[in-house]
Amino acid sequence: MVFQFPGLARALSQCRGESRFRQNKDYFLHIPKHNYSALPIVLMKGYNEDNKQQGGIKMAFNLIDIENWERREFYEHFLNEVICTYSITVNLDITPLKEQRLYPAMIWLLTKTVNEMPEFRTSLTKEGLGVYDSMHPMYTVFNKQNGNFSGIWSYFSEDYSEFLKSYEADEREYSGSKRYTPKAGTPENSFNISMLPWLEFTSVNINVFDDGKFLLPIFTMGKYFERDGRRMLPLSIQVHHAVCDGYHVGVFVDKLQDKINRFAE
Repeated sequence: MVFQFPGLARALSQCRGESRFRQNKDYFLHIPKHNYSALPIVLMKGYNEDNKQQGGIKMAFNLIDIENWERREFYEHFLNEVICTYSITVNLDITPLKEQRLYPAMIWLLTKTVNEMPEFRTSLTKEGLGVYDSMHPMYTVFNKQNGNFSGIWSYFSEDYSEFLKSYEADEREYSGSKRYTPKAGTPENSFNISMLPWLEFTSVNINVFDDGKFLLPIFTMGKYFERDGRRMLPLSIQVHHAVCDGYHVGVFVDKLQDKINRFAE
């Protein structure tokens, strides 16, 4: 079975408004508002204040000064010496989402959680190693006429109702397409989400042949099932060990499950 994701090649090339920068000569001091034990205050060289414009939305890519980065040894080991990506599959309790359209709700919840954790927004681009200030989802839509799919994207919004409108408009326009990537302008700061609603899987592994330099996460959802009166959804999370450890995946899953539990509030 072949799993395909939109924009992996382009994606090779944190929370919006949740970080402050103070200039210090040619560096900018990055002060995260969140307390991530594995990502302490670091000097980020060359903060991109001119921010690329994407559809009227600013995008910042904050370069990491590796010389002063606490994670440098781990990063270089898993990027150059023992190239290592890994995937973990968990079963999420999605019972609170029974009254929602599952796919767009999960796309929104995954993106919201990604935007809270810099380990899931770290990328190696032509500019260097850095962290996007926010991410937008790239996801697949199914063409029921020919059994194929297309990879599209939508801008993320903190307001779910606004995001849902964008998602539904994109779904209407592109779900009947026969092209792989019918929607132009895929944001550089985007990550891959897909769903296999026909399979109740226990594990998924994606093989990306790019010399081990693809650092962004990949999420795959499966067919939900019932267990002990609860509705469960398998979710495969694939990450690069150079920037994301098992601890970070554990934190991510806890945050995601908490958001699912509180979705209707």
